[in-house]
Amino acid sequence: MERIVLGDAEIIRVVEWQGPFAPARAIVPEVAAATWRENEQWLAPDHWEASSDSYVAALQTWVVRHRGRTVVVDTGVGNGRRRPNAPHFDQRQGDFPERLAAAGIRPEEVDVVVNTHLHADHVGWNTVERDGAWVPAFPNAVYLMPAADYAALDPNSTHARTAPRSEAERGRREDDQLMFADSIAPVRRAGQVVLWEGGHRIDDGLTLEAAPGHTPGSSVLRLTSHGERAVFVGDLLHSPVQLLHPTCNSCFCEDPAQAAASRLRILEQAAQERELVIPAHFGGPGAVEVRRAGSGFAVARWAS
Repeated sequence: MERIVLGDAEIIRVVEWQGPFAPARAIVPEVAAATWRENEQWLAPDHWEASSDSYVAALQTWVVRHRGRTVVVDTGVGNGRRRPNAPHFDQRQGDFPERLAAAGIRPEEVDVVVNTHLHADHVGWNTVERDGAWVPAFPNAVYLMPAADYAALDPNSTHARTAPRSEAERGRREDDQLMFADSIAPVRRAGQVVLWEGGHRIDDGLTLEAAPGHTPGSSVLRLTSHGERAVFVGDLLHSPVQLLHPTCNSCFCEDPAQAAASRLRILEQAAQERELVIPAHFGGPGAVEVRRAGSGFAVARWAS
């Protein structure tokens, strides 16, 4: 558990799991193996395991306390979920609720849950199982979900996906259906979901903004407090190696051209306005300030 103070906001990081996840080039295929090796000094060990050439991931939730609100940003994988095509996510049994409690966060006190996009590792703790049924984990919260992602997953929607959109999705449709059933539909039935598109204002200091490409509804959450800024970018970045080559997507990006355009736009603004960039899966400090460096970006400082 780590805390960052930004203006009068408190940002709390709660890690569900962290470690080597997959071969580095399987996650960011367009970045050459030599690039990882040449940058080992700062990529390892928090973001890359050199001995196995593995991408290191953190599955984590960020909690923002601001102006009397408690906002949970992305909810990880969850326990007891059937994810037959995602071994790291399938039937996990972890201590995330205890970690949340250790951070002083009680589920009933959470006001807002933000799902930056609707992938399995961002919605899992939306719900918990009680008496054989999935129910909202945060009983008093409004859950903000991108309407485009919801429509793409909802089996009753005319916009639901009928075929995979990328190599990364092949064979994963079953997991999408299971995820919708256990982590999304129960919250919708409980009347706690607000579907939004384009943009959404939580308060004067917290706003959601569409950043599509990784998924149809992929988004970022901006925080402004007393002149200090942060942007929670979800899966716009999977690894800091993408700062060097911002047009290189992760294997999970569904619309590569759109994902690259969103990444460049958000990073350009972050560099200009000195926003703290907070991705969903960075290890180490987890958050970074960036600066322009040629055709890409570089680390100006890590959060501390």
